[in-house]
Amino acid sequence: MARILITGMSGTGKTTVLAELGRRGHLTLETDEGGWVLPDATWDEPRITALLDEHPDLFLSGTVENQGRFYDRFDHVVLLSAPLEVMLERVRRRTGNPYGATPEQRAEIAHYTETVEPLLRAGASLELDGRRPVAELADALEELAGGGERHAGGPR
Repeated sequence: MARILITGMSGTGKTTVLAELGRRGHLTLETDEGGWVLPDATWDEPRITALLDEHPDLFLSGTVENQGRFYDRFDHVVLLSAPLEVMLERVRRRTGNPYGATPEQRAEIAHYTETVEPLLRAGASLELDGRRPVAELADALEELAGGGERHAGGPR
């Protein structure tokens, strides 16, 4: 198995594919939940460090300013991407995350797509099209991880 970071803009499918990987029995963590992101929108570095020290086989999802400090701790950094129109439609329709509900937040997503996504692309070892069916994305990520033993549950 491998430690894989799944990153990308809001609405690319990170949470959805992470849920599928978890359903398949993999250890997963969505850093947007559970206090992993500090008020300044960066990862809690000591907490992330401890997590990565403890789990060599993990699918982790997030997009924060300081994630690049941890790239050497991952076997792969995977960028999920999608056209802006697709991302905006997804965030308008989703129910589990309120971010993207307002016109201001959707404008912010458009801005970040122009300014942040190129930085994510430069740091990624692989880019996957977030429009692919979730099962296909999960299959590709499992293949990248090399298969192996699966674990139930996840870090909290």
